[in-house]
Amino acid sequence: MKYKGRRGSANVEDRRGMGGKTLVGGGISGLIIVLIITFMGGNPGEILNNLGATGTDQNVPYEQTEEEKELAEFVSVVLADTEEVWTNLFAKEGMTYKEPKLVLYSGSVQSACGVAGSAVGPFYCPGDQKLYIDLSFYQELQNKFQAPGDFAMAYVIAHEVGHHVQTLLGTSGQVNELQQRLSKEEFNKYSVMLELQADYYAGVWAHHAQGMDLLEEGDLEEALTAASAVGDDTIQKRAQGYVVPDSFTHGTSKQRKNWFYKGFEFGTIEDGNTFEGTGIR
Repeated sequence: MKYKGRRGSANVEDRRGMGGKTLVGGGISGLIIVLIITFMGGNPGEILNNLGATGTDQNVPYEQTEEEKELAEFVSVVLADTEEVWTNLFAKEGMTYKEPKLVLYSGSVQSACGVAGSAVGPFYCPGDQKLYIDLSFYQELQNKFQAPGDFAMAYVIAHEVGHHVQTLLGTSGQVNELQQRLSKEEFNKYSVMLELQADYYAGVWAHHAQGMDLLEEGDLEEALTAASAVGDDTIQKRAQGYVVPDSFTHGTSKQRKNWFYKGFEFGTIEDGNTFEGTGIR
């Protein structure tokens, strides 16, 4: 993706080295469960409260590497691009887009959704309307998920911004209301629809980024690879060797890939109704 020398966002909050509370409880298996359930857009607050957090706040001077400095620049530029795209799309619908904050952190972070460790992966917290990313996830995306490339990371950011769009449009609120009266298995189906729509919105951003001549050869393939790599079925197979469809919360690899590509093709808000037939949009 072409990002060198381009405008970054003014909405990046750098908390790296600021510490936070230490996540404890649950062990390695607990962290795997958190990663599977909340990866890329889930609500970590509920799960983190179950695991527990302790420790004291601490400030540690953070010295970033050249790679981290470049990646932070990249993340800022991508966020700025999403701001431009969604501001224009909302304006066409007679609405005003409220830009979210993106928090860079290292190790652990305090959000309105609770205390999160980097094992949770990137997430969006509707409580404070902020995106949270530990840049070390970039290496995890390449090595663990086999999804290399800068545009794979751009997809991650665009997906989390997609959750912010859902918050502004009221979709997230409608889905959250169902959680109190549905069984876990029934609610999971709506959670999948919510995540797939965020994938669609990520594709919408990519559509307009292409229109602004920001994409380079291979970028689309990087995003599609990343979308496929984080499907529930793929993650569960990697973690436990088998899949449990009733526990899916984000969608299969095929679904995530297909909805991102649909957003890339259409580039509109209205064509991303993953809730068809449910009364939710």
